[in-house]
Amino acid sequence: MARYTGNVCRLCRREGHKLFLKGRRCESEKCSVDRRNIPPGSNLRTRPRRLSDYGVHLREKQKVKRIYGVLERQFIRYFKMAERMKGNTGVNLLTILERRLDNVVDASGLSISRFHSRQMINHGHMMVNGRKMDIVSYMVRVGDVIQARDKEVSKKLTSESLQLNADKTAPQWLKVDAEAGTITVTALPAREDVRFQDIQEQFIVELCSK
Repeated sequence: MARYTGNVCRLCRREGHKLFLKGRRCESEKCSVDRRNIPPGSNLRTRPRRLSDYGVHLREKQKVKRIYGVLERQFIRYFKMAERMKGNTGVNLLTILERRLDNVVDASGLSISRFHSRQMINHGHMMVNGRKMDIVSYMVRVGDVIQARDKEVSKKLTSESLQLNADKTAPQWLKVDAEAGTITVTALPAREDVRFQDIQEQFIVELCSK
């Protein structure tokens, strides 16, 4: 499976926004966006280029791809799926991305970052409805129960993450039982449940519909 293996802080600097790819580190003084908020490879003395409408739309798509950790082919597949669904295509796209298992584990606080959640799932530490699930792109459904496997190392990973994220509020569509270390999907996510509210999904629809 293709994946990005470079410096993730460069992705945040390229988009000019905190994408929280390193979890709580992005909230500290070590965040590269706070320290040097210019695109990688740029010079502070050069005048920033003004983007065309196409450039603005492209940057919005790239930002969403990087937030959720998906590459182009998979993103286009999600967009086509969103087009076939009833309702607003842009909102449908965001709710599909929110339902990915790696996003659910990260948003609920069972991991310290999105990359950590992907690693936990890939290494077989998580279960969905009592069965081991190692597919990060699995789309959760209402009634699904996600939890760590009944292994010491798996439970240790999730318990440590929950302690670090004790002040983190889970989305309304997820019910988190910190003592049991379980996540229950109580509803499908709505637009207001998307953690990055500054996403302009209409720009993505206009770009991908051409």
